[in-house]
Amino acid sequence: MNPVQWLRSRFRLWWQARLRPSDHHHLRQRNVYILPTAPGLLLAATLLVLLLASINFQLNLGYALTFLLAGCSLVGMHLGHGTLRGLHLQLLPPPAHFLDAPSTLTVQLHNPSTKPRYGIGLALQAQGLWSWTEVPARGSAELKLAWAAPQRGRVRLPLLSAETRFPMGAFRVWTVWQPEATALVYPRPETPAPALPTAQADAHSGAATALTAMREGEWDGVRAYRRGDTPRQIVWKKAAQAMAAGTSALVSRDAGAPNKAELWLDYGATGLADKEARLSRLCAWVRTADQGGLNYGLRLPSQQIAPGSGEAHQRLCLEALALC
Repeated sequence: MNPVQWLRSRFRLWWQARLRPSDHHHLRQRNVYILPTAPGLLLAATLLVLLLASINFQLNLGYALTFLLAGCSLVGMHLGHGTLRGLHLQLLPPPAHFLDAPSTLTVQLHNPSTKPRYGIGLALQAQGLWSWTEVPARGSAELKLAWAAPQRGRVRLPLLSAETRFPMGAFRVWTVWQPEATALVYPRPETPAPALPTAQADAHSGAATALTAMREGEWDGVRAYRRGDTPRQIVWKKAAQAMAAGTSALVSRDAGAPNKAELWLDYGATGLADKEARLSRLCAWVRTADQGGLNYGLRLPSQQIAPGSGEAHQRLCLEALALC
């Protein structure tokens, strides 16, 4: 690392240490910065040449053109700074997602002023891929930023930067924002998804059979129709088969009959040595078991989750895998 890069990295670390993490960012005089852009510096050099030529040749029209362009530049600098100053930026809670899966950060821009704001860009500072929008007067706008988490677990969000070069492009007005929220990143599911552990499925009342029955729409736990059974309890597929055979016997699902087997997904039964590979396989197993409607539990070295099913149970298992 050469001295210039070292100084830049040290300055960046010092700058980031001064930022107070927050999911709400109110742009004020103290946190909005402005510097001339490359076209702005070229404009300044042009104005200097025009001024020297006007002095040398005593050109009144040259003086007028020089000061007119300089005045327009100063007005543009003021308008550009006012475009960002006063805005409220709000980061919505980032959704949990799988490692290496596409994810987005959603930022809302609120404009309390009676004047619209034009040409406002937002980007992750490390990537520099800008998204642009306009915020109406006393209105709001929303921007979505593509983001890729570097690892699983609770991940701190990267620095965000908002800028504008409105109206002339001669000045860059920007701000830097450190969000306080963190994102929950699940392990990367193993692809293709491996089969569920057969030995454990057989040991718990035929989980594989239950999975097949759930996928094919068959129900083994049925009984004769009783007066008062709701239409949802009636097994219409079996009723249609009975009517085709010339009988009118109806059957209903037996709520007391167990139609879901319990399946334990064990960290030590993955057959892999690497920790991340084990978590990826467990993650794929959790998704497969949830899609099959199985009752499944999760055993980790530091935690055990009792068997269950449903969306909430799946989120609980995936969160445990992410934080393992």
